[in-house]
Amino acid sequence: MAVKKNNNDNTEERKYSTLTKDILKRVDHISIENELKESYLNYAMSVIVSRALPDVRDGLKPVHRRILYAMYDANLTHDKPYKKSAATVGEVLARYHPHGDAAVYGTMVRMAQDFSMRYLLVDGQGNFGSVDDDPPAAMRYTEARMTKFAEEMLNDIEKETVKFVPNFDDSRTEPSVLPATVPQLLVNGSMGIAIGMATNMPPHNLKEVVNAIVYYIDHQDAEIKDLMRYIQGPDFPTAGIIYGKEGIKEAYTTGKGRIKLRARLEIEETKKDREAIVVKELPYGVVKTNLHEKIAELVKQGKIEGVADIRDESSNRSGIRLIIELKKGVATQIVLNQLWKHTDLEITFGIINLALVNGEPKVLNLKELIKYFVDHRVEVITKRTEYDLNQAKAKAHILEGLLIAQANIEEVIRIIRQSENTEAARNTLMSKFKLSEKQAQAILDMPLKRLTALEKLKIEQELQQLREFIAYCEDLLAHPEKILAVIKDELKNIAEKYGDDRRSEIIGKTNDTEIDEEDLIHDEDVAVSITTQGFIKRVPASSYRTQGRGGVGVQGGKSQGEHYIEHLFVASTKDYLFIFTDRGKAFWMKVHEIPALTKTSQGKSIKFILNLAPDEKITSYFTVSDFNPKQSIIMVTKMGTIKKMELKHLENAKKRGILALTLENNDELIGVSAVESGDDFIMTTASGLALRINEQKVRNMGRAAAGVKGITLDDNDICVSGNGIHKGESLIVITENGIGKRLSSKQFNAKGRGGKGQIYIKPDNKTGNVVSVKTVGDKDEIMVVTTDDMTIKIKADSIPELGRNAKGVKIVNISDGAKVSDLAVVPADTEKIKINKQKIILLSLYFLIRAFLYFTITLKSKNK
Repeated sequence: MAVKKNNNDNTEERKYSTLTKDILKRVDHISIENELKESYLNYAMSVIVSRALPDVRDGLKPVHRRILYAMYDANLTHDKPYKKSAATVGEVLARYHPHGDAAVYGTMVRMAQDFSMRYLLVDGQGNFGSVDDDPPAAMRYTEARMTKFAEEMLNDIEKETVKFVPNFDDSRTEPSVLPATVPQLLVNGSMGIAIGMATNMPPHNLKEVVNAIVYYIDHQDAEIKDLMRYIQGPDFPTAGIIYGKEGIKEAYTTGKGRIKLRARLEIEETKKDREAIVVKELPYGVVKTNLHEKIAELVKQGKIEGVADIRDESSNRSGIRLIIELKKGVATQIVLNQLWKHTDLEITFGIINLALVNGEPKVLNLKELIKYFVDHRVEVITKRTEYDLNQAKAKAHILEGLLIAQANIEEVIRIIRQSENTEAARNTLMSKFKLSEKQAQAILDMPLKRLTALEKLKIEQELQQLREFIAYCEDLLAHPEKILAVIKDELKNIAEKYGDDRRSEIIGKTNDTEIDEEDLIHDEDVAVSITTQGFIKRVPASSYRTQGRGGVGVQGGKSQGEHYIEHLFVASTKDYLFIFTDRGKAFWMKVHEIPALTKTSQGKSIKFILNLAPDEKITSYFTVSDFNPKQSIIMVTKMGTIKKMELKHLENAKKRGILALTLENNDELIGVSAVESGDDFIMTTASGLALRINEQKVRNMGRAAAGVKGITLDDNDICVSGNGIHKGESLIVITENGIGKRLSSKQFNAKGRGGKGQIYIKPDNKTGNVVSVKTVGDKDEIMVVTTDDMTIKIKADSIPELGRNAKGVKIVNISDGAKVSDLAVVPADTEKIKINKQKIILLSLYFLIRAFLYFTITLKSKNK
């Protein structure tokens, strides 16, 4: 059944149909692509010009300029009472800046923060935030006014020095730029993100900037390097240390650059005999609480080791004082390196000198920044002078009329009394005395007291001063160089009133863009010990005094049963240490990465440093001062196998480890030594045999190779060492009972590999088994460690050089039940020996010359 339509419904349909047709007639069909391009471009230009980028002339963004002008308009100068921030924000929003109140208040807060601005523009009263990123109090609580420094930005604005433009609703006008007596863009910098571009300009020291501008005014053909003699670099409100000048030079030359900024730290001793790293100054923009939390998190994750406690003792009185207390014996420099690497104690500040020049964004170098400021000041002073000149001429014109009236006072009074009205009197005065309308009106407005003789004298004096001022202004406008002199004088006055010392220290020569952490490590010889349980430590070698042969030694650790020092060697803190395990695995690290502890401490488990398996044991090691990939090493196993390999195969072995040698069953690596081309290599066995081989008899092999036979061993005999022999070195042998001797390397003839070797000692019950064989120089010292962790340091040449069959002499006295566990060589200070030799030669020459002169004089006396 069909449903009958209601007539009212049809009427409504016709009504909406007609309306739709009318709307469609007014719709323009355009390309959405073109509309998006045009609209977004308009939006982008609005953000760039009206919000995000500073003007190169006064260094301010629109919001900063409007805040300062609103305060000026409200008479909120430095000598007036504070006013609620909410009132100022309201004025800015209502009159000049049609945006959110949070944006205006946030900007005003930053202008009052001494850790954000190098030279404050707003003087705030109340909570305006902190370096801990604490939020400021609400604007209804805080109060603010301009600083005296900010007032310098508005000097002479009432003298028509800058262009005024209509505000957003055409209800009033606002300045398009401020007169800016101070170089705001350079001294306070600017940060802003626009559409497709950003600016990040660092602050600078006012005195340095003024000196550079003064130099530029006198030498406008100056190069950037000339200006850099005055401006050293950025000067941040939070101070800090700038490392390297190359980034500064690049930024000043091209307008873009990167600088490395570090916190200022001090090392202090705590009451617990620990060291503490104290943060005194932060890099610009780093939030202290965030830094504190980040360090704590990294310590918890194990990325920063050796930190016992972190606490913040900062206060308004003492300033920033963030204390990072270290564990006892931890290498402070290692922790510092970790902090530089993983935290904001070191940041990179990217400089982009982007500002608006004639309304267009432009990246500017240092000279251009100074030039545009000087050009702006020339324009401001020119307009100010023109304004003052016009005002002076107008006033002088009036005074000239008053003097005419004074000279003809009786006639003037008569004319005024006889005139019907003011207009008639004015016209009569103008025609009678050839006066202008303004002069005639001034005479009519003149009070009777000005008719006195004294007043006439004052008018004449004032007119004379005005004529001199007019001449000065006309001369100034006629000579541009004099305008530049005025700029110089005003800038010097600004620097004298507000200038202060530089806060940020700059370290490093022009090319020092990177700081080598190795330069921060103290280079010294240290004794490194590794225990049977894998605990490692380093102690300054100088802490062990040299004793005579046969001494007992001093405590060098804390032995506990089977836990004692098993390996001992001496190396420089800057050396590379290669460690090998019983599985043929190799690791390397820098010696300074080993924990620095006391002589009697146990050490730190090496498993916290190297990626060792639970049952993996360290069996050998060697050190080199430089990592030369082409240098060869020779590895020796307990079963007499040797393998020669280039160091480059171990380049990736740092801490995680890499397989260096494939071992047979029941075999283990017992010695590794670096060798130079042409060196000999000597292998020694526990039974007292030694085989000398030239390294060229062994070819270099790959990392996966198992090696070749080095020495033929008797049944039950094993290899105990393998050492490279250098010119002038001898062998030193020590047994487990402290018996030892030196042997000249000449006593051993070089043989081919695979031989049985020659006798170097005959171990027996008195001597005990051979523990260690090392190569040593005459001027070297040795350190011997026992299983009860007693350590003795003696001169190598105090041990006699004996024959191969000699049993040896007592080197160290050992307590009952203890044995010698290892021997280390302390290299001689060759530089010191060289200097001593030079001193001896010079002294010898001195005495020879004196003797020659004495005999010459004596002989001449006898002849006379």
